[in-house]
Amino acid sequence: MQPCLRIGLTGGIGSGKSTVAQMLQDLGATVIDADAISRAATATGGSAIEAIRTAFGAQFIAPDGAMDRDRMRALAFSEPDAKKRLEAIVHPLVGQAIEAQFHAAQATGARCVVFDIPLLVESGHWRHRLDQILVVDCLEDTQVARVLGRNGLDEATVRKVIQTQASRAERLAVADLVIFNDGLTLDQLRKEVRQIAPHFGL
Repeated sequence: MQPCLRIGLTGGIGSGKSTVAQMLQDLGATVIDADAISRAATATGGSAIEAIRTAFGAQFIAPDGAMDRDRMRALAFSEPDAKKRLEAIVHPLVGQAIEAQFHAAQATGARCVVFDIPLLVESGHWRHRLDQILVVDCLEDTQVARVLGRNGLDEATVRKVIQTQASRAERLAVADLVIFNDGLTLDQLRKEVRQIAPHFGL
């Protein structure tokens, strides 16, 4: 069985990282989406819900049984310790699910697994587990404009989110490959991804 390449994919909010992940998947990569796993853990019936209820109180669980994201976001911005406590609950569960999905991909003979990890740099423990890191980069104002156009958040909140993430310089410092996704059309972005794909055996 040929070895499976492990590619880390990261980028700040609004960088276009998820779009690049989908394009790599279209080219044959297996994508493991850490953000989707995290959302599932905090959704209705998710594996983190009872621990969140115990740690933060029932008021942080919405009527549908999911974590109240708006309330938790507000708390995390006002109390940095709250963010750490939430991460201590969610991150181990996400890590277990990522490992399970990776082993399943290996078992089916995947040539390339892309770990789509928004907080790859911030976590500090991914570099040694990956063969290459691809960073999707863009200007901060571009990030803000894209997020304002899709998420319904105000500009101050978006900039706060960006400030809690690794800086562009920190992400670029760990990158083996970079896509500068600023001012590109979807077709131009797809062309960039196709040019990089051979590095990943795709």
